[in-house]
Amino acid sequence: MSKVSVYNMQGAQVGELELNDAVFGVEVNEHLVKMAVTSQLANKRQGTQKAKTRSEVSGGGRKPWRQKGTGHARQGSIRAPQWTGGGVVFAPVPRDYSFKLNKKEKRAALKSVLTSRVNENKFIVLDELTLDEIKTKKFVEVMNNLKVAKALVVTDGTDKNVVLSARNLKNIKTASTNTINVYDILKYDTVVATKAAVATIEEVYA
Repeated sequence: MSKVSVYNMQGAQVGELELNDAVFGVEVNEHLVKMAVTSQLANKRQGTQKAKTRSEVSGGGRKPWRQKGTGHARQGSIRAPQWTGGGVVFAPVPRDYSFKLNKKEKRAALKSVLTSRVNENKFIVLDELTLDEIKTKKFVEVMNNLKVAKALVVTDGTDKNVVLSARNLKNIKTASTNTINVYDILKYDTVVATKAAVATIEEVYA
């Protein structure tokens, strides 16, 4: 089992934690990670784009000029794609971009990115993360103590003071153990998790 240091909110090391290899020590499957990210981004797409083809643009029923003898190239309709105001070739139509990953694939992808963060020493464990009041300045102090600039902060459950204190920070995102995902873990440089959150993740995904 791999070990990581446990820090307090002042940035001092207060112990060590053994991580479960079934979650934090798996073989990294880059293909599944890519599929998980692609799926998550695709599922967010609205797919409501629409443009008219030449059959949908109004007008153009009459041939603009006779076929021969004018000196112009032959034309059949003023709504053909090469005309201004004409239809669009292969016009986009509303569609659903989403696709599904199996439950086992999602779990394997999540374990892979968690393992990669541990291997890269970008997984920080806090003994606890609690704030007495909603204060962004105090939350920033905690992140500075940990020497973290861009992080995904994972807590066990929803701590309102922590969530609201971090809400205005551009490079910080908070998540509970049941909302973590592959895309967010990769997007942020470091994962900061409480001991309770790590225990919950191991319980759910081991």
